[in-house]
Amino acid sequence: MLEVMTIGVASPTVFTSGITNPGKRGSYWRMTPMEKLTIGRLAKEAGVSVETIRYYERLGIISRPPKPSSGYRSYPPVMVSRIRFIKNAQELGFSLKEISELLELRVDPDSSCEDVRQQAEVKVEDITAKIRSLQRMKTVLTRLVSACNTSAPTEECPILEALEHRG
Repeated sequence: MLEVMTIGVASPTVFTSGITNPGKRGSYWRMTPMEKLTIGRLAKEAGVSVETIRYYERLGIISRPPKPSSGYRSYPPVMVSRIRFIKNAQELGFSLKEISELLELRVDPDSSCEDVRQQAEVKVEDITAKIRSLQRMKTVLTRLVSACNTSAPTEECPILEALEHRG
């Protein structure tokens, strides 16, 4: 089953079930476009911590609004969608650097869906390689577990022996 979630102003994006959580939308969906958010409210609406927002600002993935004389920064409601985009992309395995590139493609008038598709294809290849590597590790570890005589002293443990001499 596929679930559609809106990211940004009006661009439907498909994610597999389990990635999105429509029940956590909060009051963001009832805000007016002109309403501004404190960092605490932004964090709550986006489902992240205040420190996560500050981290994204330090990395330049999201912009830090200017500090007015009142001392409290105000964030536009669209920032909730941007942070959710970041979190959804992370759940799909994209690094923050890759997410930054995807966000740049999103606003680049010269980029196309093909550019985004190429990034996604590279990520699929990366995930496939990781799966192969994990399968090899599982095979080796399964063999070592099978060879282990649980009543033997640790000096004769094939798992410890393999770890000591591997590499």
